[in-house]
Amino acid sequence: MKTVLISLSLAAFALGGDLLRAQTPEGEWRHYAGDAAASRYSRLAQINKSNVARLRPTWEWRVGDRPRPQYGNKTGNNTEPTPFEATPLVIDGVLYTPTPFAGVTALEPTTGRELWSYNSPAHEWQTTYPPASWMKQRGLAAWTDGQQTRIFFPSAGRLIALDTKTGRPIAGFGSEGIADLTENLVWTLQDKSHYFNTSPPVIYKNLIIVGSAIPDSFVYPQNPPGDIQAFDVRTGDFVWSFHTVPQAGEYGNETWEGESWKRTGHANAWPPMTLDEERGLLYVPLTSPGNDYYGGDRKGDNLFSGSLVCLDANTGERKWHFQTVHHDVWDLDGVMTPSLVTIRVNGRTIDAVAAVSKTGYTYVFDRVTGEPVWPIEERPVPQTDIAGEQTSPTQPFPTKPPPFMRPGFTPDDVVDFTPEIRAKAMEILKGLRLGPIFTPPSKEGTVMSPSNVGGANWGGASIDPERGILYVKAKTTISIVTLAEQQKQPGSDPPQGWSYFPYKHTLLRPTFGEGFFVSKPPYGTITAIDLNRGEILWQAPSGDNPEIRSDPLLQGVDPPRLGAIGNAGLLVTAGGLLFTGPGDKKFYALDQESGKVLWAADLQYSAEGTPMTYSSPDGRQFVIVATGEGKDATLVAFALP
Repeated sequence: MKTVLISLSLAAFALGGDLLRAQTPEGEWRHYAGDAAASRYSRLAQINKSNVARLRPTWEWRVGDRPRPQYGNKTGNNTEPTPFEATPLVIDGVLYTPTPFAGVTALEPTTGRELWSYNSPAHEWQTTYPPASWMKQRGLAAWTDGQQTRIFFPSAGRLIALDTKTGRPIAGFGSEGIADLTENLVWTLQDKSHYFNTSPPVIYKNLIIVGSAIPDSFVYPQNPPGDIQAFDVRTGDFVWSFHTVPQAGEYGNETWEGESWKRTGHANAWPPMTLDEERGLLYVPLTSPGNDYYGGDRKGDNLFSGSLVCLDANTGERKWHFQTVHHDVWDLDGVMTPSLVTIRVNGRTIDAVAAVSKTGYTYVFDRVTGEPVWPIEERPVPQTDIAGEQTSPTQPFPTKPPPFMRPGFTPDDVVDFTPEIRAKAMEILKGLRLGPIFTPPSKEGTVMSPSNVGGANWGGASIDPERGILYVKAKTTISIVTLAEQQKQPGSDPPQGWSYFPYKHTLLRPTFGEGFFVSKPPYGTITAIDLNRGEILWQAPSGDNPEIRSDPLLQGVDPPRLGAIGNAGLLVTAGGLLFTGPGDKKFYALDQESGKVLWAADLQYSAEGTPMTYSSPDGRQFVIVATGEGKDATLVAFALP
């Protein structure tokens, strides 16, 4: 992108040192997920069920960013392109969007005209691991003191602060506007370029709170840890950290047997975190530890991996936690971004936190005490037969709400449009281990349902706070994980994929024909859950799969909507609509009451980001979605004529 710097006129906020804590104006989108509670909800209703059929594309903005091959982040046949997974912010009449290669651009929200752009030097920091698919930035965070407004985003182990008026780095923050996120971790990193960030930080008062994203392939001793860290919003100085793998003397340390806490990394918050601004409580979704599929070197339950942890946002002190996956050997990652909502259960008002997951379950707690709203039962699960491994004898199962996808896989779940299609699928599954959820990896190969990518993923859930309804987009496909013995590889300077474990894994997402999945459709769903009753209201396919539909194997067969696979979340509006780009090169508006498709628009590229909405200075409601990847990354804006 060509960098153009101009001045913008911003109205002052009378907000003291807190981030935009006054109620967000209805026409703006000041938080990545709409608000600090991560509802992804807007009270705008200019676009509603009565007129959504008239919605039209209004403007497009092509990012124009290009990879820098000299830094190893090229796109092409040998590297994965960077998905444009952004959700922009709109603050005081200006739209701010992250770009795929670690930049930020300010746009005029009515026309998409570029106001300024900033390209970070993140490409120069990633020297070891080609970061094409890891350079993505899903969102930004904003802060104001009433005089200056700042945009923050983490990338490649750094935290960058920009002035919203100019797009320039803040000179007094860190070193020329950039603070190092790796200097205060629990141990010194062997390679800083192994430390990534994809989700926006959380701003609380004058603190910036940051998680991290660590590639799963890094499974060497003392790989990057998942510490949650807080920094001063003005100076970039380190303030506090929370060790996601408890160190000596810390709560939960005993759940890492054999002193595995000294060497095990990951257990990081790569999904976005959520904040109860009034109470100063931070809700942190912590994911799996390394190694994903073999845990013989880290026996025990492994707190706080696979857990929802509530921290005091002022100090980083743990208030409560709940581990949703003990000793994760499936890459199930605990929960995705938690959502805050007030519900009525059996006549009692509860300020709740609800979190969807890759497992297909929704975990609902009193957000202050951590008590489950409905019982969560520890139930026996299948056990490993891998030498040296030790899986947990039980796992937690919510009694309500019901799972929003199949928990486990049996022959009854095999695709069966025709006898020929079923026979091809059964041939792929021959000799593999099938079973309920939490069936462990095996030497012959274990079918995982949900797969390692969900269920739900980073798009999380969306909430209608007025009715206490949760909406979640999910994938229902399977994966196959197989373990094989390997020799330990000596050395302390690990290349990508190096492992010191006695087993290595292979991961397969089985398809045949023109992309037929082995499991029955729909392959992507949207589910509406009433959190007041803990019941599913409806479930509908999310998009379609035209590639599969055109397969010769389906000649003469007219299957129902197949559902598309995508990770981005949903937008809920007071107009009674759900907006989604499920990954099939279409953008949809659904009826919140039924999941019925009310409107669809063709996209040039698949939607990759969670949509958002705002009201422009001239009073028009716009809906924005990020599409494409790499050089094709494009923001598309829709509005009524």
